[in-house]
Amino acid sequence: MLQSFGTDVLIVGGGVAGLWLNARLRRLGYCCVLVEQRALGGGQSGKSQGIIHGGTKYALHGALTGSSEAIADMPRRWREALAGQGELDLSGVHLLSAAHYLWSPGTLTGNLAGFFASKALRGRVDQVKGSDLPPALQHPGFKGKAYRLAELVLDVPGLIARLAQLSENSLLAGEHIQPLYEAGELIGLRVDERAIRARRIVFCAGAGNAQLLAELGLQQPAMQTRPLHMVLVEAPTLKPLYAHCLGGGTKPRITITSHPTDDGRLVWYLGGELAEADGVARDEAAQIERARQELHELLPWIDLSQARWATLRVDRAEPAQSGLARPDNAFLAEHGSLLVGWPTKLALAPDFADRVLASLQRDGIVPGTYPALPALPQPPLATPFWEVLHAHAA
Repeated sequence: MLQSFGTDVLIVGGGVAGLWLNARLRRLGYCCVLVEQRALGGGQSGKSQGIIHGGTKYALHGALTGSSEAIADMPRRWREALAGQGELDLSGVHLLSAAHYLWSPGTLTGNLAGFFASKALRGRVDQVKGSDLPPALQHPGFKGKAYRLAELVLDVPGLIARLAQLSENSLLAGEHIQPLYEAGELIGLRVDERAIRARRIVFCAGAGNAQLLAELGLQQPAMQTRPLHMVLVEAPTLKPLYAHCLGGGTKPRITITSHPTDDGRLVWYLGGELAEADGVARDEAAQIERARQELHELLPWIDLSQARWATLRVDRAEPAQSGLARPDNAFLAEHGSLLVGWPTKLALAPDFADRVLASLQRDGIVPGTYPALPALPQPPLATPFWEVLHAHAA
């Protein structure tokens, strides 16, 4: 039998953007339901490095950009939330590192990039030395320079779990999603055997937005994907490191974050230029070999003789841009009662929620009064990718 009920906002997509939006709207008194077809945080969110960027890596050529300015306030908003004093209460979410770092390997180009970044972002970058260096760089063999950024690195699985907790009974595990129409107007969605009417529907399912839009016969907003070929490495000699290594270009040569596993190991997750164009073209063996060479050249004092390796392919879903350019901000498009968007980066989830809230307020959508939601089947939390992949790593 078809179960029917109503809500103010129906959200599809259980990544950080959807969960943050759901929690934020509920805190403001809106009735919300969030639908996830698989597992919470099982898509692009769960494969992120957890860095709450403040824009530094977008200024490596020596000038502020639209990207760096748009994202500059995100660390502050996240820190307030983590302290339980922001727009959401994220107290209890584990902070992997209170700062992210830039380091140069001692080359002229790397040092110049660090210099220009520090000048362009005065007040957001401080040089560190000696015992203030990240543990992995506290070695006599380190001859470069390091800069502490006013950014932070989060445990993403813990963040997803906390946002799910804030969602309480508003989460719905749903496999089949179809539009509901009345007099030719989209009024809600049918999710399996439930008909859910909503005043506004928000698609923020990352790469899944494309299929959701196809179900509605919509071709806009168009989506692009920018692929990555990330690398995981675990070795007994690894120490915590959360940093971009500066190369000669406008992108970090390599970005390293460190993730503790359930059994006490430490896994390095490698991105940056290593994982982009040339890295995407490599097969797994070639990409691992390239990562091995990079780490040997940049951090030769680290013994990787007992290392275990794996790779992970990630498609970053975003609104289509000319020349596959990276969007500067969170993105939101509107089709009547339907809102479709992408945060474009983990750090910009609050910006995405701002845009949805502004749309609701502009259209006079205030919290309504509804019967209590029925008991709904809950989507599971995704298993951290490093636990799944590393169990099968060579």
